[in-house]
Amino acid sequence: KTLPADPTPSQPHELAFPFSMRETLGLWKLLFLSKDWVLPGNLTPTAARGRYIAEALAHCGECHTPRNMLGGLDTSRWLGGAPNPSGDGKVPNITPDKLKWAAADIVQYLTTGFTPEFDVVGGHMAHVVENMGRLPESDRLAVAEYILAVPSVQ
Repeated sequence: KTLPADPTPSQPHELAFPFSMRETLGLWKLLFLSKDWVLPGNLTPTAARGRYIAEALAHCGECHTPRNMLGGLDTSRWLGGAPNPSGDGKVPNITPDKLKWAAADIVQYLTTGFTPEFDVVGGHMAHVVENMGRLPESDRLAVAEYILAVPSVQ
């Protein structure tokens, strides 16, 4: 409210067909939105808390899971890595066989942004770490336990 309003008039959306058809959104939701957890089953209470944070709040799968031709998440390859939306490189596979970090390593990464290999977080993940670092350590540990419970994707 401290800046003057921008005089530029609003522009129409420039989405290609069929994305320009608002009616198709309902069909897309029917195909891809679910109230179920991606990782079902009996988890420890800590891992279940991590599932809630990772799947419902942090939306980890939005970047770390590949998408199908219609833009829906390919949950059969949950957290298995995906092309970077910016077009540069790839968002890594963070399933246990590929990540190869202990829970303490994941907690440290989500707290400080430093990997066990002394690399540093970059891109949009820097914002995720900034926010995750504000959570109680118990929540970061819950996310770590959840990630270690996810089936591996090759």
